[in-house]
Amino acid sequence: MSLLNDLQWRYATKKMNGQKVPQDKLDYILEAARLSPSSSGLQPYKIIVISDEALLEKIKNIAWNQNQIIDCSHLLVFAAWDKYTEERITEVFNYTLDERGLPHDTMDDYKNNLWGMYAQLGEDWHAHHASKQSYIAFAMAIAAAAEQKVDATPMEGFLPEKLDELLQLKGSGYKSTLLLPLGYRENENDWLVNMKKVRTPKEDFITEMTINDAANIEIEAMEKSIGNPKN
Repeated sequence: MSLLNDLQWRYATKKMNGQKVPQDKLDYILEAARLSPSSSGLQPYKIIVISDEALLEKIKNIAWNQNQIIDCSHLLVFAAWDKYTEERITEVFNYTLDERGLPHDTMDDYKNNLWGMYAQLGEDWHAHHASKQSYIAFAMAIAAAAEQKVDATPMEGFLPEKLDELLQLKGSGYKSTLLLPLGYRENENDWLVNMKKVRTPKEDFITEMTINDAANIEIEAMEKSIGNPKN
């Protein structure tokens, strides 16, 4: 139950106090993100860690002036591949096989099938898919931060193209996807700190389904599309 308690404790901190997060806690959060699962184990993303005050000030200006960016201890910028390529996939697979002491051709069938699918889907799909993978690592980092009693504020509110330009990501094969300021809440000036945590009720959030339920839903959908013969 410890993780659930930690998740009850966390919230999207609105005001941070500038206190520094110890290196061991930062390392723990980053390692949790590194260990997160990803599709085919490709991990098509990386994390840029920023604590330089001058750079954080520039980022704030292109992130809707959100104060957490300059009040945080460290800002994590999640950046995903701009596209998949056969070379990139091969490099990841070869590294994995080297680490496992296996020949490079061990996963050729899997790799060829994977690239055969991805190659047809286009670069827009590639970038979107890689971005979604970064969200998994993002969530792991948030959970790990809660375990360490480090506050974190998930952010999508920024101008990606301007951030990519600022961080010199253009032409690097990566695009910024998410921001995660890490730090500590300033209780006196954070309007959200004492608010009740509210989530969708469990009975609305979770649906248990059987094969019969699925069949009934399909029948009802068909009847609606053609007109219920009972009417």
